[in-house]
Amino acid sequence: MAGLPAWVVASTGGLFSALATAGLIHTYQDSYLFDPDPVPVVSAQEPVPVPEAAAVNAAPLHNVFRLADNLYSGSGPEGEAAFAALERLGIKTVLSVDGAQPDETGARRHGMRYVHIPVRYDGIPREKAWQLARAVRELPGPVYVHCHDGQHRGPAAAAAIQLCLSPDYTPEAAATWLKRAGTDPNYRNLISLPHKLARPSEGDLSRVSGDFPSAVPAAELTQVMLDVDARWEKVKGAAAAGWATPVAAPEANPVDDLIYLRELYREAGSRPSISKKGEELVHLFHEAEVATAELEAALRASPAEPEKVQAALNRSQAACVTCHIKLRD
Repeated sequence: MAGLPAWVVASTGGLFSALATAGLIHTYQDSYLFDPDPVPVVSAQEPVPVPEAAAVNAAPLHNVFRLADNLYSGSGPEGEAAFAALERLGIKTVLSVDGAQPDETGARRHGMRYVHIPVRYDGIPREKAWQLARAVRELPGPVYVHCHDGQHRGPAAAAAIQLCLSPDYTPEAAATWLKRAGTDPNYRNLISLPHKLARPSEGDLSRVSGDFPSAVPAAELTQVMLDVDARWEKVKGAAAAGWATPVAAPEANPVDDLIYLRELYREAGSRPSISKKGEELVHLFHEAEVATAELEAALRASPAEPEKVQAALNRSQAACVTCHIKLRD
């Protein structure tokens, strides 16, 4: 080293070499300089954005993507083969935002923890989005986020997590991700999430609930049917008004209510308390779900055909009434 006494070179040369090998300093000609911009150390629990969400083959799961080193999104795991596929990906925590009860036993058999933080099609409230982000930040990863099909609520939840935890992840990137995942534009509150979600501070994340339950108890069936009735009153009101948007409530949209109804029917039909009453009732809830989806599709058609809309409305109402009669029995 030019300009240094021989005894300094002899006693420090090994130290400098070790530091250079570790990447903490670098050499320039005969001088050793401390690196002014060392590579930052990133926590293994923080999602590290990848250039673009990468599709992953994890059959029998579908719509599986890797958004970050620590974050995956896809469909809900059903059966041993699905959990085995998650195990091969190295997943340590399965985070369900679906309303159906998780298969905790299946997850445990494959060395994974299940966390249940359900969200609705009508949007992810700020506090719920922050809680999802805190779960991914604090629980063992990689984390697999899922809804039912892996297209709508799950991808929106994954986008919220990335926006909360990754400063470089932009709302534009989140919007692009939702398109890639196939999130339906008609789910307006999910589609608008990237540009509406307030990004939390570290203090905000620390203040939201750190309770990460393995399963959230389903609402009592009586409450579910009350919710169904309330939604149906809105749909019938919209039908009576010719499906026009009320001037006093421009945000009202009967399609939103039908989406919610369809979700209520699906979740109710999957309840053990319903299956105990017999296959007939399970079938009726499925029929109600299908009829509601048909009405939703008829209203979305451009242009909507009044005859098809009315026929779908009649079928959907009939299915709803039949379920009520059967439950009263």
